[in-house]
Amino acid sequence: MIYSIFIYILISSPILERFVKSTSTAIDPGALRGAAARAVGALKLLANEDRLLLLCQLSQGERCVSELEEQLAIRQPTLSQQLGVLRAEGVVSTRRQGKHIFYSVADPAMLEILAVLYRLYCPEE
Repeated sequence: MIYSIFIYILISSPILERFVKSTSTAIDPGALRGAAARAVGALKLLANEDRLLLLCQLSQGERCVSELEEQLAIRQPTLSQQLGVLRAEGVVSTRRQGKHIFYSVADPAMLEILAVLYRLYCPEE
């Protein structure tokens, strides 16, 4: 299933679409390898349940740490660790307001991946 998600993301990528439209010959293996490496990196970030939950929540809008802790029932040390990973990878950005740090999704590609995962795995309400 992960393989099919990877292929879907890869073939539906606007970057790959532009690349394919701009060439009349076969896809350059070097460019494809680079795209595959970026996709694998994104999928590795999503392969942790806590990070996936965090990103799903943040895809709905900016949240502070205390809101995320309450909404997701993730203990504060784990929450801080996983937010640190996402921040180090440039997937989330922060904004400080007084004593609170607010997080939001900074990577538009990640929002697209989350939308695909939502369509495939989350029940309709």
